[in-house]
Amino acid sequence: MKNKVILCICVLGLVIVSLSSSLSVASENSLPKKDNDTYSNLQRRWSAEKANRWYDSQPWIIGCNYVTSTAINQIEMWQEETFDPETIEKEMALAESIGFNTVRVFIHDLIWEADAEGFKKRLDRFFDICEKHHIKVIFTFFTNGSYSFKPFEPYLGKQPDPVPGVHNSGWVQSPGSKDVNDPNKWGRLERYVRDIISTYANDDRILLWCLYNEPWNKNKGANALPLLREVFDWARDINPTQPLTATIRGGSLNEMDCFLLENCDVITFHSYESIDAVKPKVQLYKDFGRPVVCTEYMARPKGSTFGAILPFFQSERIGAISFGLVAGKGNFQYPWGSKEGSPEPAIWFHDIFRNDGAPYDINEVRLIKELSKGN
Repeated sequence: MKNKVILCICVLGLVIVSLSSSLSVASENSLPKKDNDTYSNLQRRWSAEKANRWYDSQPWIIGCNYVTSTAINQIEMWQEETFDPETIEKEMALAESIGFNTVRVFIHDLIWEADAEGFKKRLDRFFDICEKHHIKVIFTFFTNGSYSFKPFEPYLGKQPDPVPGVHNSGWVQSPGSKDVNDPNKWGRLERYVRDIISTYANDDRILLWCLYNEPWNKNKGANALPLLREVFDWARDINPTQPLTATIRGGSLNEMDCFLLENCDVITFHSYESIDAVKPKVQLYKDFGRPVVCTEYMARPKGSTFGAILPFFQSERIGAISFGLVAGKGNFQYPWGSKEGSPEPAIWFHDIFRNDGAPYDINEVRLIKELSKGN
């Protein structure tokens, strides 16, 4: 009953929003688009029945958020000069060896803008490597998250070197917060999203389109809800064979949560909390009658461990995408907020393998293998 009330309130909120605000984007750079209001997007959303049929046709989704160990951020991972298929091959073999069948990756609008065709060739190379290792891809377009301490906007070319001891010191937003907040810049973002989704709309190497990672994050002043609405509209126009989602924060009845609950084909969320906090969150999302995938978890010192969380996700058939694979430039093994020069922690925060391919914790690897056997 509680969740039905939440859903009703969300619908009412969307009605109010659609009546009180204009979501059109007037720009010389914008592509022509259909006049789709909130209701037309809701009508184009997959039904719960269709979403559940899709989910039932998949093996239990288990995998990780993946950044090449030789890249400090998504720009370095994908730009031509630093794209590293040899390392990707080795690391996808490691992922396959423990039973992972999915990786979630972040791409960047600047890479596409600089060389769309070259970028798509690199994407195809990546997809081919993943397919060789029986791994499907969750594609993530935009993210407000950024751990970099300098207030720079993302840029092409040589990326910053890792700051020793600092967690994720070079990660960048996509797009930069200035572009998130400026509708006059959305024309190129629309072309980017439409091109990538149209190219791979029928490609079964793609599992799921994550249109926006952590859109609630206000990092560097980003206000993502207006852009988020547009991105869903662009993607619905294309109508890919894969479902659409964006990560929901949950825990409140704010406008963004309501929008996501009403527009995502599959509900995706993040949790770096203990099992006692995860269980009620999972139950809340399952009550909406759609597939549920946790697209980020596993922060060992916070109680979000494979041993505590993964058996529960398997028993509830919740998709389980942990953060990190092989320790590298991202310094994911260090905790959030670690200071420059910090020693490597005895208890790693993220990641599963050391840079030489040895497991950080052999017992974790054994557990993952055991739980993924049925796939």
